[in-house]
Amino acid sequence: MTDTVSEPALDGLIAPGTRLERLGEGYQFTEGPVWSTRDPALYFSDIPGDVRWKWTEAGGMEVHRAPCDKANGLVLDRDGELIACDQVTSRVVRYRRDGGTDLLAFHHRGEYLNSPNDIVVRGADGALYFTDPDYGRWNDWIGQERSRTRFRGLYRVPAHGGTGEAELLVDEDEFDEPNGLCFSPDESLLYVNDTPRAHIKVFDVAPDGTLSNGRIFCEGVGMTQAEVDAATAGMTEAERHRVIHDAGSLDGMKVDERGNLWTTGPGGVWIFDPGGNEIGRFATPEVAGNLTWGGADLHTLFVMTTTTVHALRTLVGPATLPHH
Repeated sequence: MTDTVSEPALDGLIAPGTRLERLGEGYQFTEGPVWSTRDPALYFSDIPGDVRWKWTEAGGMEVHRAPCDKANGLVLDRDGELIACDQVTSRVVRYRRDGGTDLLAFHHRGEYLNSPNDIVVRGADGALYFTDPDYGRWNDWIGQERSRTRFRGLYRVPAHGGTGEAELLVDEDEFDEPNGLCFSPDESLLYVNDTPRAHIKVFDVAPDGTLSNGRIFCEGVGMTQAEVDAATAGMTEAERHRVIHDAGSLDGMKVDERGNLWTTGPGGVWIFDPGGNEIGRFATPEVAGNLTWGGADLHTLFVMTTTTVHALRTLVGPATLPHH
């Protein structure tokens, strides 16, 4: 497989012949990338390795925190503080630069969360939106095997937390396993993907941050649950998860400044226009799990590719400039 992107449909987004640059290797499953303009640095998680990594142009790779409760998604709040979805403890936690921590979310109506997975900040008010599938309760590879709560939801918590209570934003049966999420450039839309259903939904965002009018944005990105069941009949749940992961599936997503949605999927990264039409795809050397923009001009796309981390120069940047 080539590491060069030469897809004519993507010429306005990625210059023809642009190569993926490998920044690091030897991880188990890379996830949750976020760029800090203050440092400047890339932070990301190696979930099974239980390590949070930091990469800088000058210093390369270094361990930022270990163990890290097998954190998955990472985001920076409007003050530039790092917030993590910790899968082992099923909590959303702020890790402050002064060494302190703030517990932001861990329950809903008296029940513990499953395993917070991916998280975004709403620029308008700093509120945190996160998905809560049960992947972190499946096995010890990406979390800790435990009993699971009765549904997998999409939640919100205030910018500075509160009692640890998470506000459910959709019906309990809205998703099977909600995963990646991102806002449109003007934050009037929130996109959320559902990995087992192989589709992405989009919701209207009201001025107060509540959601309505959930609808399918695009579908057919990866294996559906029926296809997974057929391919994994007789396997243990851990083996099923490996099959799903190795096939590539909907996972991390980001929106660019033009409103196009970039998501991981089978074979690499898929790109859709604001109307839900596929623009094109580009291949990655391994299964892609997540991605984010960063670099000095915010035109470098960092792609988490299982045991490796890659960077790709693009002709577009992220939907909104970071607040940090």
